[in-house]
Amino acid sequence: MPSSRPLPSRPLASRPLLSRPLSRLALTASVASLALLATACGAGKEGTGTAAEPVGSADQPVTITYWSSSAGAQQTADAFNKTHPNIRVTFSAVPGGPDGAAKLSNAVKGGNAPDIATMDYSSLPEFASGGNLEDLSATSGTLVAEKFPKAVQSLVALGGRTWAVPFDVTPLELFYRKDIFEKHGVAVPTTWDEYEQAAEKINKADPSVRITNFGGGDPAVLAGLSWQAGAHWYGTEGDRWKVAINDPASRKVASYWNGLLASGLASKTPLWGEGEAKERSSGQVATVIGAAWTAGTFLASYPDLKGKWGIAPLPTWDGKPATGMYGGTSYIVPKGSKHTRAAAEFIAWVTTDPEAVKARLSSLKAPSSALPANPEMRAAAAKLFDTSYFAGQDPYALAGAAADTIVPGWTWGPTHLQVNAAQNAAGADHLKALSEGQSAAEKAITSRGLGLAH
Repeated sequence: MPSSRPLPSRPLASRPLLSRPLSRLALTASVASLALLATACGAGKEGTGTAAEPVGSADQPVTITYWSSSAGAQQTADAFNKTHPNIRVTFSAVPGGPDGAAKLSNAVKGGNAPDIATMDYSSLPEFASGGNLEDLSATSGTLVAEKFPKAVQSLVALGGRTWAVPFDVTPLELFYRKDIFEKHGVAVPTTWDEYEQAAEKINKADPSVRITNFGGGDPAVLAGLSWQAGAHWYGTEGDRWKVAINDPASRKVASYWNGLLASGLASKTPLWGEGEAKERSSGQVATVIGAAWTAGTFLASYPDLKGKWGIAPLPTWDGKPATGMYGGTSYIVPKGSKHTRAAAEFIAWVTTDPEAVKARLSSLKAPSSALPANPEMRAAAAKLFDTSYFAGQDPYALAGAAADTIVPGWTWGPTHLQVNAAQNAAGADHLKALSEGQSAAEKAITSRGLGLAH
């Protein structure tokens, strides 16, 4: 494989938000709308989904619309239609990231939004507080409570109400070059101290090799590492938002990585560019901090390195298993849908029926290792992944074990798109990314008319 071959785009079903401003989502919201999302608040009235909605029949099916940037979404909708004659799902592909979010926001305002869409977890509080989502408590609340881990429930059940149903769970993991570690007699690190020691030993033996690249380009990695360290970037105090992006736990993470970059042990090459792909394919980096979905990208991007990459748990600060998340996607019902019950039926099928996994994965030209958030769906997905690339390691089993160690209690804030953009502009200075993110969050929350705790 040519060393200059760029990485393919992130898996659309699980990638983090792209990093640029999205002022169209800076919707005015009242303190009352904040209360709906405050995790300390109790539930309000139950969500929509009444018996008055048409349920459809084989002769007169209910037609619902579905928007997503996820690969395999069309095939998933087709498979559903074959087995559910009372409902017909019509699918439309839309852009991912901020462009897709803006399209959806404008569709809600114009009264022509779809009945179902996919959305990054980090966008949910912003959309819900802006009045852009249907409350799914009455239609999907029990499903979320019974089928999904608590660490993921906290991302979709906000303020005592259910606003989305999880698609995937994205625990951070360590991908490492087994051949490089073995050549230099370095053990796979289990702590961040050991990780730095491994970086020093490998780089001393071969100065052309750095431990990884972390030169900006994707603030979601910093968020996930801060999550692992025990940070809580967003919370509430009464009816006000509390922002703690620049907290001690996050600063410890940022200082650690700034130190590795300053010493030359880590590469300043930004994430997700051609430079990154070159470093990884040519053996200039010994590890990759990735998520469950990262495994599938290796098969497509680095086929010549089959058998040389291994997967291990993310190193921790105290040696005890713990991780954060990197990206992740959920299913939502945009505000204004007249078919919330039918939408809930499709969402329940796509997140609980193994046939939905088979339909999605069997249609893909490139491998996918996105880990279903519902543990009952993972076995079906694992059967379709070629484990020989990782010398028999099962990415689904390893990611499933990692998912069990996700630190609970993390929530996203109501203006994280603006935070993401500000942090991305900070480049490779991760301490600056924290301070810029803190300022951007405070400014955006205040400008939306939301209460800010000091």
